[in-house]
Amino acid sequence: MDEMHSHVEKIHNTPHKSVVAVSGAGTQAVAWLLGVAGASRTVLEAIVPYGRESMTAFLGFEPEQSASAQTAKYMARAAYRKAKTQLEDDFPAVGLSCAATIATDRPKRGEHRAYVSAWDEQANTLYSLNLHKGLRDRAGEEELVSRLLVHALMLLSGLDSDVDLGITAGDTLEIERTEHPPILAQLLSGEAQWVVVRDGDMLAEGDAPLSLLPGSFYPVHRGHRGLVSSAQSILGADIGYELSVTNVDKPALEEREILKRLAQFNTNETVVLTRAETFFKKSRLFPARTFVVGWDTAIRLVAPRYYDDDPETMMIALAEMLASGTRFLVAGREDQGVFRTLQDVPVPEGFAGLFRDIKEDQFREDVSSTQIRDSQ
Repeated sequence: MDEMHSHVEKIHNTPHKSVVAVSGAGTQAVAWLLGVAGASRTVLEAIVPYGRESMTAFLGFEPEQSASAQTAKYMARAAYRKAKTQLEDDFPAVGLSCAATIATDRPKRGEHRAYVSAWDEQANTLYSLNLHKGLRDRAGEEELVSRLLVHALMLLSGLDSDVDLGITAGDTLEIERTEHPPILAQLLSGEAQWVVVRDGDMLAEGDAPLSLLPGSFYPVHRGHRGLVSSAQSILGADIGYELSVTNVDKPALEEREILKRLAQFNTNETVVLTRAETFFKKSRLFPARTFVVGWDTAIRLVAPRYYDDDPETMMIALAEMLASGTRFLVAGREDQGVFRTLQDVPVPEGFAGLFRDIKEDQFREDVSSTQIRDSQ
């Protein structure tokens, strides 16, 4: 229709790039967006996770309810993250979602409702729509929900919206805008899975380097930087530092301590903050990465006691990491007066491909954070 064509044209003329995910209703909005010339400037991807398996694959977990406000928020967040990972330029990414249950070819006991969630870098706006049950057929309810999606995307794209939603006195629409918490708070709460710190800026779930040196960095010392330099020469790639704010044996780091540790790094060094206290979790967050580790860490990677004393669990974890493209570049370390290397690590049969060593003449630095702390 001409009216909707005009609204969509305006959206396509903005720099915003969106991933749209709809379930239960909203497919008409997708058709409108894709049916107007210039759609490729706006829509990175349109997803319809209708079935349980599809929704679980999209979110990474199975939501408690398919048509709920929380599920719509999860979907919008996942859509936003998907948009961010696809953008290399400085275009603003947005995620738009709908989780709905509307009229079907059989009577429904519950309410006919739709939740539309609009997610950008600053905030999430949730539109909770209860439809006047029995007033419209499925096509009519689908059109109203789709109009709401276009309205939300116009506002999300920085436009004024004059979309006629067609809401009647029997319908209710509630709108709630929630500003995102500060980036570190997002990480600590689990809303953000990782944070990239680079050039003095923090970015939630930004691009992480292809190689990472994990550590507690308490404190950072010449061994860390020397190892990064050697690894860069071997791998031919930039190395980032990865700091998990959670630990298997210790309380999670508080914001003040995180900032204190970050202050040790130079502005040209990249630090990735995570909540992944094990390499199995790190490899799931960052598949196909090379992790630069010391001999003592490599030993723990192949020790069943770090997998609940279950050798089978360890083998499954190692197999998943190998299949995902995870690799470990192992530097030697002194242990009780003996310089230990990858050759001293009891790598299980079939998993040698996970590991690669750094020769002693390429890197050796007999210093540790523990020694430095003990000497202070």
